[in-house]
Amino acid sequence: MVRKPTPEERALWAKAMVDAKPLRRRGRKPDPSVPEESEPPKTPTKARKAGCVPAPPPPAPPPAPPAKTPVEVGARLAPGIDKRTAERFRKGQREIEGRLDLHGMTQDAAWRRLVSTIERAHRDGKRALLVITGKGSTGGGVLRATVPRWLTETPLKPLVLAHAPAQPKDGGSGALYVLLRRRR
Repeated sequence: MVRKPTPEERALWAKAMVDAKPLRRRGRKPDPSVPEESEPPKTPTKARKAGCVPAPPPPAPPPAPPAKTPVEVGARLAPGIDKRTAERFRKGQREIEGRLDLHGMTQDAAWRRLVSTIERAHRDGKRALLVITGKGSTGGGVLRATVPRWLTETPLKPLVLAHAPAQPKDGGSGALYVLLRRRR
């Protein structure tokens, strides 16, 4: 059973709610019994006499920083890769030893498939993979933007030597060449 408030509690509540204004809810018409507030709320008489003026509202908090800035889809080459290998890799002149098509996958499914495929390819001694992300329906696909970042993060970073956008014959900007490190 819920107890009823005492007269002192009701008086205290009424005093606290003197400046309160009910919130409007979407889709509901304003309550005609509640007058519209056309002027700022008045400071209670006792507070005015005592010289206390309510503090202005605090400033709005700064906007939250972006979660993670997407990595540009450009090439990432590891230091120590020789110039000739890097050129052949960027131009798509290396033999592609494995393909992975991520079209239509969710980010979670694509992440799991990418990790397992790269780990298996590295274990099998493969060096060059083609990862097809697609371009997205409006040209800014989610996987197209996130796969390059995933390749530079744990657990893939130690396995991936370089990645670059594919040549048009292999999918262009909707695909990536991935060069894996040699298995030691």
